[in-house]
Amino acid sequence: MDETYIKIKKVWFYLYRAVDSQGNTLEFLLSPTRNTEAATRFFLKALHFSTDGASQAHPVEEQMSQPAAAANPAILTLRVINVDKNAAYPKAVANLKAAGVLPDHVELRQVTYLNNLIEQDHRFIKRLTKPGMGFFSFETAWRTLQGYEMMNMLRKGQIQRVDKGDVKGQAALVARLFGVVA
Repeated sequence: MDETYIKIKKVWFYLYRAVDSQGNTLEFLLSPTRNTEAATRFFLKALHFSTDGASQAHPVEEQMSQPAAAANPAILTLRVINVDKNAAYPKAVANLKAAGVLPDHVELRQVTYLNNLIEQDHRFIKRLTKPGMGFFSFETAWRTLQGYEMMNMLRKGQIQRVDKGDVKGQAALVARLFGVVA
């Protein structure tokens, strides 16, 4: 898990991103702040995605009141979370463990070089957003970043029934999703 910066209306916002050990994108969140609350919100969103495939649909307080670890056996397979030296991460993980959302056996590792996989994955987003010189609204940025992330997931072969190198299949999928004639 890591965050990178995105410029919106000449103000820097934070794009939180998570990838698994194979480099597959798990989840992403655009936030105006880089603090414990934003980190907690992202952890909850990423945990819900990795356990039941759903994105965050409930407020943080409501999710923290429902222990996900007990209800979902898939979360028990989570062993390690690698993050950078941001001070908000240990606080967020401690809050989630105290609330019973995150199992106690999950280890948080704050080692700079263990994050190289996601740091390299950020290059894809930066390569697309830099030439545009930023976005003009949060809504536009969020929708555009969702498209970038989904196309990146398609390119990585994370979409079921469409192989990584199947360009025709990928084009057909995009055409079906957006109602475009291929």
